[in-house]
Amino acid sequence: MKRALKYFIVIVAVLLAPLGVAVGRHVADDTLATDWRTARRDSTGMAPLPAQTPEAVIHVYAARAFRWRGAFGVHTWIAAKPQGADAYTRFEVVGWGVRQGRNAVRVGEGIPDGYWYGNAPTLIRELRGGAEVDALIARLHAAAQAYPHQNEYRVWPGPNSNTFIAYLGRAVPELHLDLPPTAIGKDYLPEADLFARAPSGGGFQVSLAGLLGLTIAAEEGLEINLLGLSLGVEPVAAGAQAARRGAHRGQ
Repeated sequence: MKRALKYFIVIVAVLLAPLGVAVGRHVADDTLATDWRTARRDSTGMAPLPAQTPEAVIHVYAARAFRWRGAFGVHTWIAAKPQGADAYTRFEVVGWGVRQGRNAVRVGEGIPDGYWYGNAPTLIRELRGGAEVDALIARLHAAAQAYPHQNEYRVWPGPNSNTFIAYLGRAVPELHLDLPPTAIGKDYLPEADLFARAPSGGGFQVSLAGLLGLTIAAEEGLEINLLGLSLGVEPVAAGAQAARRGAHRGQ
C-alpha cells in the first residue's frame, strides 16, 4: 500500500512540475491579450488561399486558450474546404453563449488559421487531395451533427472544444489526430463512456469522466491521464509524424 502511494505521489509530481512552469511563464508573459474585444482574430497566413488552391484541404489547429485558461491548455479546431471551394469551414466548440441557449457546436464559414484571441495557432495536422479528402470533409459534417453534447460545455474536465475535436478524430480516423497533452478535455469520452478508440482513431483508451484514464495507440503512444493532465511516452518519431501530416499533399 505504501509503495502504491509512493508511485502515485511521484506520478502527480511529474504531472504538476511542467504545469507549474507553464503557469509561471504564462503569468510572466506581458504580451498576452487581456481584452477579448481587441484581441487579434485575423489570419496568420498559414492556410493556403482558396483562390490559389483548387485541391481539398483539411487543417487541424491548436492555440493557447484565452486569458487564464491559456496557462493550462489549448483550444483546438478543424478548418476544411472541398475541391474548388472559395472559403473554409471551421469546426469547433465554443463555450460563450451556451448558458444563454446557444449551441456549443459551431460549424460555419470562417477564418481557418486565425489568432485565437491573440494567440497564434499551431498546425498539428494537414491533409490535401481530391475526392478522397472531399469524402472525409463530408464525414466531418456528419460527425459534427451527431456529436452528443451539442448544448453542453464545461472547461474542465469536459465536454469542451477538445472533447469535440477528439470525437471528430475518432469518427474520421484517417485524420490520424495526435492532440497535444495540453488539449484538456480530449480524454473526456462523450456520454460518459468508459471505453473508446483513441482520438487518433487507432488503439484504445479507457477514461473515467476525463479524470482518470489510459490511452494506448500508435500515434499517442502510452499516455496516462490524471485530472485532465497527461503523462506519456510516444514511440513514433517526430519526423514520421511530420511525414504523415503532409502525406496527402499534391494528391
